[in-house]
Amino acid sequence: MSARRKAPARARDAILSRSDAVRAVRRAQRRGERVVFTSGCFDLLHVGHVRSLEQARSFGDRLVVGVNSDASVRRMKGPSRPVVPARQRAELLAALACVDVVVLFGDATPRPLLGALLPDVYAKGGDWPLSVLRANDAPPGWDGEIRRLRQVPGVRTTLVLDRILGKRPPAGKRRKE
Repeated sequence: MSARRKAPARARDAILSRSDAVRAVRRAQRRGERVVFTSGCFDLLHVGHVRSLEQARSFGDRLVVGVNSDASVRRMKGPSRPVVPARQRAELLAALACVDVVVLFGDATPRPLLGALLPDVYAKGGDWPLSVLRANDAPPGWDGEIRRLRQVPGVRTTLVLDRILGKRPPAGKRRKE
């Protein structure tokens, strides 16, 4: 594995446009680095996200993270989401040591972004079957590797939100039956 990247002075400097991200991926690949891509909403960053991102980074030398736009999150999760706006979610992710580049996208799936970036590896949460990832996310003709990421049991953004809203007991507490 190559040496750790020199982090930008500001996390938001690692948030790139699609075209700048493509150039960054090509530069890394020309240097012989293995580029990994993952994507998601990342609304209310939690330990499950961090562990998944660290695992994704372990599959290569550079990690590019696609972050769903606010509109795409609303389409998937409903009108009350996202809780945190896209640019803020992207900046939080960019501040993590394991993340090299963050790119916002508004498509229903990351397929167009994957097709532009052409990373060596596409890593996605273990709740997605490989067959679905190949059919819905992988661009036609892309010969990269698809890897599933481990999940942290009981750690999901929806569960955190339910706890905040009082719909579930706090972590570690059980309701009396």
